[in-house]
Formats: sequence, structure tokens, C-alpha cells
Amino acid sequence: MRQWNREALRYPFYVILHPFNGYWDLKYERSRRLNLILSLAILCLLALTNILQTQYSGFVVNLVYPDSINSLMEIVYVFVPVLFWCVANWSLTTLMDGEGKFRDIFASTCFALAPLVVIHFPWIWLSNVISLQEVPFYRFSTSVALLWSAFLLFVGNMTVHQYSPMKTIGMIILTLVAMGFMAFLCLLFFSLIQQIVSFVSIIYQEIALRG
Repeated sequence: MRQWNREALRYPFYVILHPFNGYWDLKYERSRRLNLILSLAILCLLALTNILQTQYSGFVVNLVYPDSINSLMEIVYVFVPVLFWCVANWSLTTLMDGEGKFRDIFASTCFALAPLVVIHFPWIWLSNVISLQEVPFYRFSTSVALLWSAFLLFVGNMTVHQYSPMKTIGMIILTLVAMGFMAFLCLLFFSLIQQIVSFVSIIYQEIALRG
């Protein structure tokens, strides 16, 4: 059991440092149940990191007023884009001979987000002791985390679907477009619901006043 726990904790770092071998093992060699548990753990840790980052980062790098933070929305900002990405990617790759199942796409996406946790989490505390002159180091590490995650997302998508590099790039662009379309439909749907609720509320008030 202890050996299993050690392997589980080490594996995200293995994927970060050896993405091609790591994603191959993730798809073909490892337990799907373990992959799902680790994926959800990474996603939850990223949400926690975002909440802590906005609340406890040093004032020289924190552009958000802590009292205006909604922790629930910070969780939504992590989970919803990942869900949109997975649904859009799965929908498109199903039509374009992709070999990845939804669980494979979800796992590869979550593992690609691990550098954001590994790099951002220590900076939550380091940002409280750095000076204004050292802020570029913070910005540089943030850029490295984003580029690293983007590279892992690319490798994960290519490995999971067994695509060529160029086809993977094209599929990522199409996925982003599909995500934008999904976001537009969701906003349109919620706007319509809000208008219906408002209309029903006005009708109810009119009936209540006349009664």
C-alpha cells in the first residue's frame, strides 16, 4: 500500500519530466481508476492554489483585492474550462479518427496542469518576501508554468489520439474554437433563463397587485 502511494505521488512528476513516455503509460499501462483519482486530485489542487494565490500572494504581485474574491468562482474558473476542453476535444476527435476516450482526454488534460500547481504554489509564500525588483522572476516563472502546461497538453493530445504534430495543432485550434462556441451557447442559455424568470416574476407581481 505504501509503495502504491509513493508511485501515485511520483507519477505526475514523471509525466512532467518525461511527457512522451509518461502519457504513453498513462493511456496503455496504468490503472484507469488510479489515473482518475490523480487527475481529480491535480484539478482540486489547482483550484486550491488559485484560491490561495489570490488571497495570500504578496501585494507586489497580487492585482486582486482579497475582500472581493469569491472562492466558489475560483473553483468554477478551473473546473469549467477543463470540462469544456474535454467535451469539445472528445466531440471533435470522435469525428476525426481520434483514439482517445473521454477518460483519457480528461486524465491527459489534468496531468498537463500539474506544472501550474508545482510552480505557482511555492510562489504564494515567496511573493510575500520578494522586492519590487524581483517581481520579473515571478513573472518569468509564471510564463514557464503556462508554456510547460501548454507543451504537456500538446504532447498528451498527440499521444492519446495518436495524431501527427500538425494534426494535433489543428485539433487544438478547433477545440479552442469549439470551446468559445460552447461558452457562447451557455451564456445565451443562461440569459434566456434569466429573462424567463424575470418575465414570470413580473407577471406574478401584476397578478398579486390586482388581486
